[in-house]
Amino acid sequence: MFKKVREWLFHEDLKRRHLSALALLVGSALGLLASLALSIESLILAKNSEAVLSCDLNSALSCSAVANHWSAAILGFPNSFIGLATLPVMITIAVALLAGTKFPKWFMQCAQVGVIAGLLFALWMFGMSYLVIGALCPWCLTLDLGMILIFFGMTRYNVLAKNIPGEILGKFVNRGYDALFAAVLVVLTVMAIIAKFGDQLF
Repeated sequence: MFKKVREWLFHEDLKRRHLSALALLVGSALGLLASLALSIESLILAKNSEAVLSCDLNSALSCSAVANHWSAAILGFPNSFIGLATLPVMITIAVALLAGTKFPKWFMQCAQVGVIAGLLFALWMFGMSYLVIGALCPWCLTLDLGMILIFFGMTRYNVLAKNIPGEILGKFVNRGYDALFAAVLVVLTVMAIIAKFGDQLF
């Protein structure tokens, strides 16, 4: 048992995989929390479309402005319901990976495709809020951050575990460029928000 604990903590390759799984877990937990909050608010708006939500802070940060737009229910029901269905799966995968479970390569590759689709969907929703609706939802931004962490964690784990082949991609991850990419994406998003909304945020 002590050998396993020592390997979990100090074996360099295993430690990096565990940190990747931890990022996946944290991102999934953030996303699930945001999805739950958004789902509750969508039910409130279903009863009263004029309701003022707890996260309607000002003209720039307004959940109801985003939730009342058609893009918030792209499949005919609130997008947050998709998060309620999928993010517990991501949490389960993350916990299993932290416990040392080794999933089949095909399973992790399918999970990777799902994560990519989720990130693209989150980026599309952010684009709709930023460019079309002209307002941002704080819970949606939390979900976006969660999706970035999920993408980072899942991709890094799959590369380290060789579930995703490619020497160039392996060097990219081993040198930490993937973490830099995730950080730059977050910083650019924050800068874009400040550049457009500025003083309206506070």
